[in-house]
Amino acid sequence: MKWNREEYIELQTFGKVDRQMFVELFGPLVGLSDEWRTQGATEDEINLTAFDFDYVDIVQCGGNTGIIGGAAPKILEETSEHIISTDKFGKQEKLMKGYAIVPLPLEYSVKQMDDWLKIKHWFEYSDERIDWDMVKQAKQKQKEGSLVIAWMEGGFDFPRQLMGEERTCMCYYDSPELMNDIMSTISDMTFKVLDKISDKLVIDNLCVHEDMAGKSGSLIGPNLISQHVEPYYKKIWDMLSSKGTKLFSQDSDGNMNSVIDSFLDSGVNIMYPAEPGSGMDIVELRKIYGEKLTFKGGIDKYVLQKDKKAILNELEYKLQPLMQKGGVVFGGDHRIPNGTSIENYRYYVDTAREILNIPPRGKNKGWSRMAF
Repeated sequence: MKWNREEYIELQTFGKVDRQMFVELFGPLVGLSDEWRTQGATEDEINLTAFDFDYVDIVQCGGNTGIIGGAAPKILEETSEHIISTDKFGKQEKLMKGYAIVPLPLEYSVKQMDDWLKIKHWFEYSDERIDWDMVKQAKQKQKEGSLVIAWMEGGFDFPRQLMGEERTCMCYYDSPELMNDIMSTISDMTFKVLDKISDKLVIDNLCVHEDMAGKSGSLIGPNLISQHVEPYYKKIWDMLSSKGTKLFSQDSDGNMNSVIDSFLDSGVNIMYPAEPGSGMDIVELRKIYGEKLTFKGGIDKYVLQKDKKAILNELEYKLQPLMQKGGVVFGGDHRIPNGTSIENYRYYVDTAREILNIPPRGKNKGWSRMAF
């Protein structure tokens, strides 16, 4: 079912809602469509529209807070098995054909201050970053029920795109002047872009992508977040929230438990996808944080590969009455894994709808990616 912006904001701020929201955040992994097709799935099931997932229409605010210009991407080598290329950041990466959707980084463009200074202008403010026609269109779409979103570069993810994880983690200690210049550059640029736009248009949802954690925890801890990331987040969030922005969502895989408090202090109020396989349990987190933190996802994707009893147990736990008091967009914690049978997936969807008192799927069709 299609939700409007008011309903979505109400749900994520613990307001009054008629029913719960059940979504598919990301969609299937590469290869699952072929598996389902051999199992007799319909094309509407394969493209997920047959499952009548909930979604809200989103519209970009009209501001570009990412790279302007950049390097020309090039393919350096292509075989039957892989592609080696350079991206817009000048990063060299390798994509394995047939089963990978994310390329493996091989070499990064920034190793020292001189490297950064050569490309710094790609991330500085200019008037071309704002498309005022898009701002006008977003304002109209908002009136029609669409959720207006704005993106900011990740406080960890952005330096990582330039330097890689190891160099980024070391940079805080051995080249703090480089890290400070990177962060101040994107902070000033993002503030100027979104400040100008939010004078004309209420931005409903500020979004940031980090992916800064693995199974054992975050790659940087609370002290570094407080020193380098929080000032950036708060500068943008304090300005936008003063102009009516209600939601600040952060996308990070992995175990973020050790740094949740730091990001709450930075303004974040929605986290996703909350991966159980990495130790994220939305039920326990709700008991700890109450209405301070809301979620998208949280349902263990790997139970879909097991039997129906395992699926039922997971749904009865994650969709329990405590979690149906608002503040959760229920869905799988990442892409639907290969090895998930179409029979299990049908059971998962139908059982979740029953527990959440959502009408059985029927003639209505729809799906839209809810990872934002």
